[in-house]
Amino acid sequence: LFANMPEPQFQRIVRHAVTRQLKSGETLFEQGDTADRFYLLTSGQIKLFRLSPAGNEKVISIITPGLTFGEALMFLDRPHYPVGAQALQASTLISLDSLDFADMLKGSVDACFVLMADMSQRLRILLQEIDELSLHSATCRVAAYLLNIIPMDADTLELPVAKQVLASRLSTKPETFSRIFKDLTNRGIVKVDGNQIRVLDIEALRNVSDSCSL
Repeated sequence: LFANMPEPQFQRIVRHAVTRQLKSGETLFEQGDTADRFYLLTSGQIKLFRLSPAGNEKVISIITPGLTFGEALMFLDRPHYPVGAQALQASTLISLDSLDFADMLKGSVDACFVLMADMSQRLRILLQEIDELSLHSATCRVAAYLLNIIPMDADTLELPVAKQVLASRLSTKPETFSRIFKDLTNRGIVKVDGNQIRVLDIEALRNVSDSCSL
């Protein structure tokens, strides 16, 4: 969001920025709170989640360092956060004033286009996620996720979050998530040791990701 921001506007943003520190498990804001600030994560992990009326949690996104969140709400009249935000590990954030940022945009066409480009990219990502949820099975989503995070030229990866959190993020029940890994293990595709996953057959994993559309 800030990489291509014009220098005068960037310096104004910096002047109104505040650093926040969160402990693991600490809440940044709750679903329904007034949305008067947005955030840039510089270290740690933040989960964005929604609670159903019955109290069930759905992880909407896992924020990693370098990402911003909450900025789109500045364009709403009397905005409230549609999600809650909680630290998955000790985290450092930069808190930004939404009202001042919106006021700054009124005087800078260049800054407006930077923000529009960022939001357009996020929209494309969201549409891709909707396609994956509607067109692919849970097994496909898990396989595709593993392929997305495995380091290049490596056969071992570490799941970045707890399996229960990851299951929610992939719209899969924890027990289904466990069965998928058991099935992949029985098929000789992966070997699981806690949060460490060794991919034994990368081509088979690609085939699982590509070939199980609903």
